Amino acid sequence: MPITLEICVDSVDGLDAAVAGGADRIELCSALDLGGLTPTPGLIAAAAHAPIPVYAMVRPHARSFAWSPADTEAMLADIDAMRAAGLAGVVLGAARADRQLDVQMLAVLCERARGLGTTLHRVFDLVPDPARALEEAVALGFERILTSGGAARAADGIVALNALVRHAANRIGIMPGSGIDALNVAGIVRASGATQVHASCRAVFAHGEHKGVELGFFPERGSMTSARAVMGLKHAMAALA
Repeated sequence: MPITLEICVDSVDGLDAAVAGGADRIELCSALDLGGLTPTPGLIAAAAHAPIPVYAMVRPHARSFAWSPADTEAMLADIDAMRAAGLAGVVLGAARADRQLDVQMLAVLCERARGLGTTLHRVFDLVPDPARALEEAVALGFERILTSGGAARAADGIVALNALVRHAANRIGIMPGSGIDALNVAGIVRASGATQVHASCRAVFAHGEHKGVELGFFPERGSMTSARAVMGLKHAMAALA
């Protein structure tokens, strides 16, 4: 079975690079350096023309995964906008103070997203009981869970990832993500049993606008999606099919 490659991007250039490199699906965000936030209307409009499915992140800020009533209203409006743009799906997550999934909040968001594809994002990696959270995600109707197995990098969460794949029993997809590249993807896929992976394939560069860096407009070092890195990852995955 071919392995599905999802690439997360936060710009139009990144979107184009992911498509050119052979990505099978896009996770569309802004601010990947913050773990990914809701993309801008302009980026959503550009992604609507992509030749592959696009799932947009719905995350209004990076302060927590607990959402206020105002956050909730914004997220519901964002889901409506993503549906209106013709995107394939949305990426959702919510947690309570005890780090359990906020099932009540997720039910509200999933209901609004009915008819769209849904991914549960890496809020899952915070939960104290992954088996319980997996069952909750199944009951909520999520298509897949993006997870590193609770580790900083998917390569370090292999045991947990394999347990999740076995527990899921094809009722929901388990998509390893975090630190996946052409060098480690084969080992991660074989050891976990996953049939889809998530990666950023970003190349790091030093910013040349020194005054802008000094004024805080740009980071000293940045990163952007590399079509060559996507292509290399896709090539490494092809050997697994």
